[in-house]
Formats: sequence, C-alpha cells, structure tokens
Amino acid sequence: MRILHLLASPFWSGPAENVALLALAQREAGHEVTVAVDRKRTQVGAEEPAVPRFEALGLLDAGGLELSVKSSPWRLWKDSRTLRARALDVVHTHFTHDHLLARWFKPKGAVLVRSVHAPRSIRSSLPKADAYTVPASSEVPRLKGHTVRVLPPLVDPLFRPAEDRKRWREDLAVEGAPLVGMVSTFQPSRRHELGIEAFARLLRQHPEARLVLVGDGQLEAPIRQKVAGLGIQERVHFAGYQQGPSFVKWLQALDEVWILGLGNDWSGRAAAQARACGVRVVAVEEGALPSLADVRVAQLTPEAVVEASLSGHKALVAHPSNQRIAQDILALYERLRGAR
Repeated sequence: MRILHLLASPFWSGPAENVALLALAQREAGHEVTVAVDRKRTQVGAEEPAVPRFEALGLLDAGGLELSVKSSPWRLWKDSRTLRARALDVVHTHFTHDHLLARWFKPKGAVLVRSVHAPRSIRSSLPKADAYTVPASSEVPRLKGHTVRVLPPLVDPLFRPAEDRKRWREDLAVEGAPLVGMVSTFQPSRRHELGIEAFARLLRQHPEARLVLVGDGQLEAPIRQKVAGLGIQERVHFAGYQQGPSFVKWLQALDEVWILGLGNDWSGRAAAQARACGVRVVAVEEGALPSLADVRVAQLTPEAVVEASLSGHKALVAHPSNQRIAQDILALYERLRGAR
C-alpha cells in the first residue's frame, strides 16, 4: 500500500515519535510510507524540530506539502491541489488541520483514517473519516457508530533494561534508594508540584530516596522554588531536557517513574518506555496509563502517590510489539479498502 501520514506540526514532540515508529514498522512490513510535516514553521524555539528527525529516518515526505496551520490561503489552495493529485491508497491524519485537508482533498480512491491523540479532539465538529484511532479504550465509546481502533504507544528498540544500572548511576552521578523519576515537560497538566509534595512525604519513610526530574519548560523556575521551600533540594536532581540515547540512559537508571498527568499525547508513551526499560510505573488514571501502570494512584493527593509508591506492586503487562501494532493498523486499512 502507498501510505501518507499527515502531521501538521514542526515539533518532535506530542505524537510525532509515535507516528514515526508506526510509519517505520509499516515500511518494514513492505509498504511505501512517508510522513508530511509542517514545513513553514522553521523557528521552533526550545522545541526539537521534526524535519531533521523524519529526514534521518528516511520518512520525510517530499511531495511538496507545506501542511501548516500558519499557511496562507494561497498555500492552503496549493496543498489541496497537491494532495488531490497524489497516487495514494491511505491518508492517515493526526491533527485537525490534516484531517480537514484530507477530508475534502484526499486522492480519489484513497481511504482516510484519523488518529485522535487527545480527548479534546473528539467533539461534534470532528470531520468525517473512514475510521478513527484513539489512544485509550476509554475513548472508544465517544465515537460510537464509527469504526474505531485503539492505537497503543510504540516503543523505540533503544528502550530496554540497563545492562548495568549501577554503572549508569555512577556515570550520571546520581544515587537513591529508591531512585524515583518524573520524565516530562514542566507544564501544569504533568502535576510536578504534586510530585514534589509527595516526594517530600516519601523522604520521611525513605530518607535515602532521590528524585530526578528530566525535562524543561515554563514551570521549571516555580518547581525549583517549591523544592527549595520544602528544604529538599539536596535530594532532587534537575536533569534538564534529554533526548535520544541520553534520555534512555536516564530512564534506565531509575527504580520507578511517577507519571502524574499527560500532555498532548494520551497514549502514555513514557509509561511504555519505562516498562520496556524494566522501570516500575506509578501513574494516575488518565488516557492509556491504567493499562500500562504497575500501580495506579487512587487520588490526586500526595498521600495517594506515596501509598502507590510504597505498595511495591508490579503488574505483569504484556505490551504489544511495534510490529504487532503496525499489523493491526494495516489490517484496518485493508478492511476499509475492501469495503469500497
């Protein structure tokens, strides 16, 4: 099949990595797959740009689409003409801009699939598609009457248990018993403040514990102030933004990761990555996290986070491989094409 993924974003964040891993697995299964991203917004500030990543993977589409929410009316018209002229079997969209473009201008005979990556996108104005994917089974009933599949998070093969966790910790100059981590952008939805308050309580029972905060963002300064105000700055390490093998190494060094909220991607990818590294996952009940967590946080309180952490429970969760996930989505494409 000739498959084009549309991702109207210039950032290597949110669902971008999941889209890339899905596209790679589909290509490995023998299909012709590319990904078109926002080519207009080249200045992305502190974010990592998507174009170099997709280009390095050999997935970047060269079909001439600008695919930007900032496009002028002229470029929108040009994109519509360009997409309509493509020879494709499947157009798989990931954002509203993509979906609207493909809804009206997909090539003749192509099927249209929309991946919804956050619940806020499911609303009465959601454009029509031949099928939809959602990040968690809890969202399936909201698309009653439509063909819907759950698209789980895909995990890069780099994420695997550390060969020598002790040496990793020595290299990173961190230690702790336990060594707890939070791995996300500093933004309100990730609830770092809740994590800090919970960790301060955990220290009362485990004074040798240490918390590693991997990431950066708008709330980093207030979180640093919170840590100082609680007098636990010697037990909290700010690791900064990490990517690639460096991020994997930080994750592999941890005993457990606390995921206390989700951002733009509700697939719970960080939880799947942590589990692939053999790291215990303590998570709230949002998105796909309940199916990926070793233990769930019953309430959004510091006491509940500590209780979950101290429970020691570790679930036996068999997460599907990237190849299995890709095959399931490819089977959906084939079913839709066969229904034409």
